[in-house]
Amino acid sequence: MNFVEELKWRGMIHQMMPGTEELLERETVTAYVGIDPTADSLHIGHLCGVMMLRHLQRCGHKPLALIGGATGMIGDPSGKSQERNLLNEETLRHNVACIQKQLSHFLDFESDAPNRAELVNNYDWMKDYTFLDFAREIGKCITVNYMMAKDSVKRRLNGEFQDGMSFTEFTYQLLQGYDFLHLYQTKNCKLQMGGSDQWGNITTGTELIRRKLGAENEAFALTCPLITKSDGKKFGKTEQGNIWLDRERTSPYVFYQFWLNVADEDAERYIKIFTSLPKEEIDALTEEHRRDPGLRVLQKRLAEEVTVLVHSREDYELAVEASNILFGKATKESLTKLDEQTLLDVFSGVPQFEVSRQLLNDGVKAVDLMAEHTKCFASKGEMRKLTQGGGVSLNKEKLSAFDQTVSAADLLDDKYLLVQQGKKKYFLLIAK
Repeated sequence: MNFVEELKWRGMIHQMMPGTEELLERETVTAYVGIDPTADSLHIGHLCGVMMLRHLQRCGHKPLALIGGATGMIGDPSGKSQERNLLNEETLRHNVACIQKQLSHFLDFESDAPNRAELVNNYDWMKDYTFLDFAREIGKCITVNYMMAKDSVKRRLNGEFQDGMSFTEFTYQLLQGYDFLHLYQTKNCKLQMGGSDQWGNITTGTELIRRKLGAENEAFALTCPLITKSDGKKFGKTEQGNIWLDRERTSPYVFYQFWLNVADEDAERYIKIFTSLPKEEIDALTEEHRRDPGLRVLQKRLAEEVTVLVHSREDYELAVEASNILFGKATKESLTKLDEQTLLDVFSGVPQFEVSRQLLNDGVKAVDLMAEHTKCFASKGEMRKLTQGGGVSLNKEKLSAFDQTVSAADLLDDKYLLVQQGKKKYFLLIAK
């Protein structure tokens, strides 16, 4: 497989330094993408860079994932309107360990293959580097004029943002440039990749290598476009915030639903970028989707591929089953499979009522629970009538009688009762 051709048809190349394609055709190339460990999880905004490394490895080249333990203490000004909060070493070490585990879903770190992935942390080579040594050995190689010409610096200095730029942030491109120099010298790494907002930082690295080691030492740069949604809004953001890879931050169900609900135009782009499906299969899926967009063939396959990749096949199947609870013919058994967080995610938008645990311990008639102690029904008469017509369910089982006893034994996760009125109207009762 040709790496550049693979990225081109997937729409994953924004800028590429001349000579990059020839280098990749000529030899097995070691390349890296940098990730700042500002949280203990990646979010889907990181996925384009991670997928570039995945495609690189599949094409026979060697990927390095650089975790910015040192640069994470500084904060990258690229595309930012404010300076980042600085992290302490303990927090950084925790974040690095969590991110490494997530990356192993995408990259082969374990095999004996010569192009197996490696994880490197720039804190390891920066922690003992003194300021005086860095200023003398690295700072003298790049002029202030060169650094100030970068868009990420100019935007902050020209008053576009009120806070200006600290010296700490100003040095960021030098630190990132030194990462490239260090990996070039120690790992024979000749290519750095990243988002299009990183072009200035990456080319500082290629320039530093040339000036420090001599013009015959060539290094290269390749960036992917920043992913947006078809409506122009930021990709990966919801009203609740980022879509994270960590299941504790974003449940597999919510993760699956994000991909399932993307717009048709976005699904055609995202399935190329965020999956490893071959071109022929994606083209066939796209053609099928265009014939009948209502079936959402692309969204379903996209959601499946990414959920399985990030979480597992089992998590994907549970997410599909959870989705069917709201819109399909689910059973009590499928309801009881849900963990508490998924249950709350599935029914996040439905009316909720608190009920006394003691009331349930003693046992209460369904009609009293649903029309008196809560407001699932406007009146007991309405509840009786709907129950007699088979229109009321408790935990996905139809009530046999309006005065059926409901007790603590009926609770899901020892805390919840799901009341359903008709086909689509739900209420979640919470025992307190």
